Amino acid sequence: MTTDLAPDELARACADAMWANDHASKALGMQIVEIGEGHATLSMTVTTEMVNGHGIAHGGFIFTLADSAFAYACNSRNENTVAAQGAISFIRPGKLGARLVASAREVTRAGRSGIYDVRVTSGGVVIAEFRGNSRAIGGTLVPPQDTEQR
Repeated sequence: MTTDLAPDELARACADAMWANDHASKALGMQIVEIGEGHATLSMTVTTEMVNGHGIAHGGFIFTLADSAFAYACNSRNENTVAAQGAISFIRPGKLGARLVASAREVTRAGRSGIYDVRVTSGGVVIAEFRGNSRAIGGTLVPPQDTEQR
């Protein structure tokens, strides 16, 4: 899509448009730390409601944080894009009260498909690695007239 916005400005506009309706990420207390073309970093603090029977962060919440970072990275070019597949490897436990940081980066993108890696850390220590495959589905997050007026 042609726009007068610089790539990182367009990525921010796309993130703002997604965030307005991203009730799942908001409900979990996620925050957008950084956004740019092909990359995104989100954070979340592990709350009591996110801890499993072992007293550690439930893997589903770690996956959700990684998946959200993946979503913001793969939608950063103003093409509606969804997950086609995602897989995660848990390396260390997330602990109650820990701030988890998920940093997503584009590995490759061709046509309508992309591959993204997401590293989830706690205090700088890697706790999980996620790989997601994306698929562009048509349409945009930011209407063309809005990108030209910014």
